[in-house]
Amino acid sequence: MPTIEELQQEIIADFELLEQWEDKYNYIIDLGKTLEPIQPQYKTDQYRIKGCQAQVWLWAELQPDGKLHFSADSDAIITKGLIAMLINLLNQQTPKDVHHAQLFFIETIGLHQHLSPSRSNGFAGMVQQMKQYAHVFLQKQLAGNVVGE
Repeated sequence: MPTIEELQQEIIADFELLEQWEDKYNYIIDLGKTLEPIQPQYKTDQYRIKGCQAQVWLWAELQPDGKLHFSADSDAIITKGLIAMLINLLNQQTPKDVHHAQLFFIETIGLHQHLSPSRSNGFAGMVQQMKQYAHVFLQKQLAGNVVGE
């Protein structure tokens, strides 16, 4: 499995191939179409990311191999693509790696400058929630309450 840094470099390379932001938005939308469906029991207010203009639901679990598995959904196509991008980046990584990840790709591809303020805030909320899940699982690992490193 590639590292988070290697996956960020892949995202940057993919975005560099696309010259116009319209093409980049279409790429993001296409990512959303590949998103694994979230289980219906997690599509509730309890798992909804606060601060997003669109509705976004996120669930994470720690697998027996000590890696995180994220699933999500959104009712907006660009937002669904944004969460899919984050899942592609952070899925199957350890809680420690997700918790400590510096997500430099966001600035490098100029994502915040091309999102509306409310969508940009929502995207930041998605990152924060994924890191919060990682933090909780990391604390449980350190306390010896779950599998993994």
